[in-house]
Amino acid sequence: MTGPATTTNNSAVNALKQIVESRRFETVITVLIIINAITLGLETSHAAMEAAGPLLIFLDRFILGVFVAELVAKIAVYRGRFFHDPWRIFDLLVVSIALVPATENLSVLRALRILRVLRLVSVVPSLRRVVGGLVAALPGLGSIMMLLGLVFYVFSVMATKLFGGTFPDWFGSIGASAYSLFQIMTLESWSMGIVRPVMDIYPWAWMFFIPFIICTTFTVLNLFIGIIVSAMQAEHDAEATAERNALQKEQEAILEEIRALRKDVAALRHNSPTTR
Repeated sequence: MTGPATTTNNSAVNALKQIVESRRFETVITVLIIINAITLGLETSHAAMEAAGPLLIFLDRFILGVFVAELVAKIAVYRGRFFHDPWRIFDLLVVSIALVPATENLSVLRALRILRVLRLVSVVPSLRRVVGGLVAALPGLGSIMMLLGLVFYVFSVMATKLFGGTFPDWFGSIGASAYSLFQIMTLESWSMGIVRPVMDIYPWAWMFFIPFIICTTFTVLNLFIGIIVSAMQAEHDAEATAERNALQKEQEAILEEIRALRKDVAALRHNSPTTR
């Protein structure tokens, strides 16, 4: 038998669950995350710290306390199921980093407090869909990365052998060649900065660099974009399908209730004295 204490505890947990899952609560957390992002940015300004340093520190600690209370409430509500949701685990890790004392040996963790801003990803559905699409695209991106690495290695070896003797700073080793080719792939000062000086010594060098740009910038990188877009579209379609299925089940449940009500009404009419 369940005692009054158990019933009261279940009621408190249910009430707490309604709070943490409400739209208003999510809005409050989102606003606090934005405010925390602003305060953490202002802490990097000496003028802002001189003008309102204690206030900024108070707001930072207050908001961190709210985040900790939120996680404690969710752990109390979901218990073991808390760790079944990767977004809740992500929130736990981000907040836990901020709780580590920023001693002299761990001073880098103070800079990592800005990671709390990434909690916006977990509370904004559209951002969650984007991240979900990126995660779903990782297998395909891995294949593209392998292809890109292979292309880079081949062209780096060729560039080192062709231009390393004359331009050791750019192509003196495979690593230097790979870095120079990466700059060329991004199209950042590739022509006047690297290719034209090389062509002054090797007029035929365009026959090497143009195919490289076509293979990487215009082909492989577009494959990256295509895979990410396809994954995001699949994520959107899966979510839309889940919403349609949920709506269909809800409609079926409503129809079943209507059919049951009709049967009850028909039975009442059949058993009423006026129909005899």
